[in-house]
Amino acid sequence: AACAVCLTIYMSPEGNRDVQSPAITKARTPTTLGAFSRINGASLRSQKYSLQRSLKGGAVDVPPKEVSQSLLQTMLRPEDKSDSLRSRFAENIRRAQLEICNAIEELDGGAKFTEDAWDREGGGGGRTRVLAKGNVFEKAGVALSIVYGQMPLKAISVATEDPEIIKRATELAQGTEKLPFFVASISSVMHPRNPFAPTMHFNYRFFDFDNSTENGLWWFGGGTDLTPSYLNVEDIQHFHGTLKKTCDKHDPEYYPKFKAWADRYFKIQHRGETRGVGGIFFDDFNNKDPEDIFAFSKDCLDSVVEAYTPIVAKHKDDEFTQKQKDWQQMRRGRYVEFNLVYDRGTTFGLRTGGRVESILMSLPESARWEYNHKVEPGSPEEEMLEVFKNPRDWF
Repeated sequence: AACAVCLTIYMSPEGNRDVQSPAITKARTPTTLGAFSRINGASLRSQKYSLQRSLKGGAVDVPPKEVSQSLLQTMLRPEDKSDSLRSRFAENIRRAQLEICNAIEELDGGAKFTEDAWDREGGGGGRTRVLAKGNVFEKAGVALSIVYGQMPLKAISVATEDPEIIKRATELAQGTEKLPFFVASISSVMHPRNPFAPTMHFNYRFFDFDNSTENGLWWFGGGTDLTPSYLNVEDIQHFHGTLKKTCDKHDPEYYPKFKAWADRYFKIQHRGETRGVGGIFFDDFNNKDPEDIFAFSKDCLDSVVEAYTPIVAKHKDDEFTQKQKDWQQMRRGRYVEFNLVYDRGTTFGLRTGGRVESILMSLPESARWEYNHKVEPGSPEEEMLEVFKNPRDWF
């Protein structure tokens, strides 16, 4: 989720257009993920490595390298503009913001991103990019945040659950009740129009307190997860397989550890079910060389397009009924419940005076709640709900 300290990306297909039962969209020839990857491999590569092209149709129409340099000049403090981890993390999330926007524009084939620049009182600001009412996506947003200033100690317990970090931060504050901080993050939520095209979220962030080279008070966090409305094992295995491949490149213990963490983190406690089928999630990550964790975070971010866009391309034109659309809307309602009640980024942003528009941009334009709704026994909806209640291993 987005927060005052996040680069946040959200994308959602439209859920409130007029639809007709029993068939709402025109059927097309089914495409497997493998076939899509073979046929469109060059297209995906062009989406992922499209920084040499100018942005088209957005509020910014300059080469991405120039955009990145401008960003660093206006959002980073002088002491952060050297070849520091802070500046390199900021450069990387801006690069990713532009690349992912380009990939989503190409996939949507209609709407374009617009960019909204904003400043934060107290230090830093953000760049929010939004695509609305597209052919494939109802809403796609990308918000970059790089913020710094004085953090109240009470907010640290919202930003981290690590008792050692909270203890050391309290000691460093030395009775002032505040501590200088720097944080940058990129986060994404994408809700496609079609009920068979799943929602996807990611967030990668770097949190650093001043004088961190002396006190070591820093950490990384992040993850990528998938929220389908209907079960498609091939899609989920492709998504998890892409994440596992990225994790295994750095440490074979990462995927099983971070996959289990995602299943725990994304649980809607009051419903007794998960938000989706998970992915990977990690937080308070500071027990390795920061350069190694940065490299892992970067590779995870670079895997987003490969993990997600083939699934949406495969299903964006599938037939669906009004009943299936209603089920998607109810699952979006669950998504809203998790984000507003449990998501750490959302609660942190709201409690620390973050920019509300960026924080809540993750929410879909439409959702649905039905009183005491029950799924039909033996239905595809029951099949999906069972997975939400009992997370699976996909390999």
